[in-house]
Amino acid sequence: MKLRFMSLASGSSGNCYYLGTDGQAILIDAGIAARTLRRRLKDAGVPAEDIRAVFVTHNHADHVRGVASVGEGLHIPVYATAEAHRGIAANRAVRARLTTSARLLRKGEAVDVGAFRVEAFDVPHDAADCSGYCVEALGRTFVFLTDLGHLTPLAASYAARAHFLVIEANYDADMLLHGPYPPYLKARIAGPTGHMDNADTADFLARRLPPHLLHVWLCHLSRENNRPDLALHAVETRLLQAGIRPGTDLKVEALPRTSPSALYEWEAATE
Repeated sequence: MKLRFMSLASGSSGNCYYLGTDGQAILIDAGIAARTLRRRLKDAGVPAEDIRAVFVTHNHADHVRGVASVGEGLHIPVYATAEAHRGIAANRAVRARLTTSARLLRKGEAVDVGAFRVEAFDVPHDAADCSGYCVEALGRTFVFLTDLGHLTPLAASYAARAHFLVIEANYDADMLLHGPYPPYLKARIAGPTGHMDNADTADFLARRLPPHLLHVWLCHLSRENNRPDLALHAVETRLLQAGIRPGTDLKVEALPRTSPSALYEWEAATE
């Protein structure tokens, strides 16, 4: 058995992450259309028919735009908290209601889907009950922190369990400050329920890096207020200052915004 991970999209235009084993898979968010999702999986040699469930972080359009076409159109259960489901239903970007595919989850209570044990937890973001996710499969732990204004002790405690971490590095502070956004939007992004910037993420990783963490992917990079090279430089510089060697002690990559990432594979853990 192998564990596989792929980002299908990561940014303000859409977010969707694939996690699979042999013959079964789950998605974190469905911010792209089912047609696009199926094409990108097919191009990677991954059967869309393996998908057993979608787990939604929150109701913003870039995370749920395609959730009805995936859930209802492909008959795949869509898990979210009750408040997040209400937010999805009220979102005009979601063109159909989730009816037969809607499933409820509660934060802090694990949901078992095939080989995957999935647990949602609270993160601070200005959406309807935003969740991070901790996913255990084949002896490995993935943690997804895709939208949050700051790292709370609770979110940090889940990140400390990760072998693999997908974490937001949304903006570069100087680019946001001098960029085209109006003041109210800049304040919202930089606020405690907005998004994390490159320096925030870099500092957290340098100070709270669990010894078993193998790979970090920087996600949800802003098109207008960030660049992959800036995000990577910020993180790698801060890690080196803490005595951590990127590429040797830990792999760090920035996920592409509008195109798929590579398909990553690992053998099941033996211990």
